[in-house]
Amino acid sequence: MPEDSVKKERFAVFTIRRYDNNNKSFWVRIGSAFKNKDGSLNVLLDAYPANGELHIRKAKQKDEHGEVI
Repeated sequence: MPEDSVKKERFAVFTIRRYDNNNKSFWVRIGSAFKNKDGSLNVLLDAYPANGELHIRKAKQKDEHGEVI
């Protein structure tokens, strides 16, 4: 199978804003990441987290109709 046709493992990049006054937090998606063959990640940020913290987790997959599977 050609290398270009292999799907890369995708991740979503978030920062978590915490609010002390009511113990709530809000997750803000600020980018994406892709796993390389050697297990390292390429991270593409659309915004810079003000608190300097990133949270990376597997991106949810969608079917051909856009439904989360």
